[in-house]
Amino acid sequence: MSRQLAIGLLFDLRNPRPWARPWPEVIGGALDLAVEAEHQGADSIWATEHHGFEDGYLSQPLTFLAAAAARTSTVRLGTGVLLAAMRHPRHVSEQAALIDNLSGGRLELGVGAGYAPAEFATFGRDLGRRMSLADQSVRDLMADLWGADLTPGPLQPRIPLWLGYQGPQGARRAGRLGVGLLSPDPRLLGPYGEGLAEGGHEPGTAVMGGLVPMVLSSDPERAANLLAPHYAHQARTYAQARHADGPRVPSPDLAEVAAGMLDPGSRGLRVVTVDTATEELTAIVSAAPIRHLYFWASVAAMPDVLVDEHLALVLGQLAPRLRTR
Repeated sequence: MSRQLAIGLLFDLRNPRPWARPWPEVIGGALDLAVEAEHQGADSIWATEHHGFEDGYLSQPLTFLAAAAARTSTVRLGTGVLLAAMRHPRHVSEQAALIDNLSGGRLELGVGAGYAPAEFATFGRDLGRRMSLADQSVRDLMADLWGADLTPGPLQPRIPLWLGYQGPQGARRAGRLGVGLLSPDPRLLGPYGEGLAEGGHEPGTAVMGGLVPMVLSSDPERAANLLAPHYAHQARTYAQARHADGPRVPSPDLAEVAAGMLDPGSRGLRVVTVDTATEELTAIVSAAPIRHLYFWASVAAMPDVLVDEHLALVLGQLAPRLRTR
């Protein structure tokens, strides 16, 4: 994998009821935004996955990336992440190889374990084995995509494979398998490196990346107030997905949500200036072998004015600074 820092966007295609639009408009608009992002200098486009969310959520990221491949020419195309344990690995491998050919060799395949009980029940998978299922999916994908058994095979000799693990245990597992760690947290470099050593992989093969939970704005306070109901929806649906039959998660106070996004110590989504993002992300890139950093393209159908400003600042100002440093 190349070590040049790549800056990109993550798509989830949410269509919440308060701001709902016709689905063809949502999907087409996301593809238009991917094309515009490439035009503005994005290095990558990523798609994530969930099933059964009330706002639709993207359930087939490889299908979305196939459409994006046909409309773009330079951006890397990644899954961040694909719930591969929900699918037969051969199906994933065949689709991945097709997209890699369609895109001219631009695919990055990120796999995650998942966490939502309802999703595992829907697909008849054991939630208690989620980590081992994800690990095995990666092994199967290696055998297919790094071997010579597929027809057509992928264009890249080795499609970059990633594991979207966020804790020390998962980082070590990713290292043992010798794949990228789809988390940009420098604190995980230690256990990730230990795993690489345990798996017999060279330390220099370490590569990390992942989602940056920031929305950029020249006026963070104004943007946070506009974004608050959208982020509240996103956070509530994620929290709800973690419970199989638990009570509905109530909507939080929007003033508290907005204040939380302005709190430098928040572990959730933050609204920041370009200068703040530059300072914090430069420290991260300096402390770990980061290959990819990607930002939400939109948070739960947030207003177009926020999307436009966010993209312009991320791609037009932040990305050149980070690449230079």
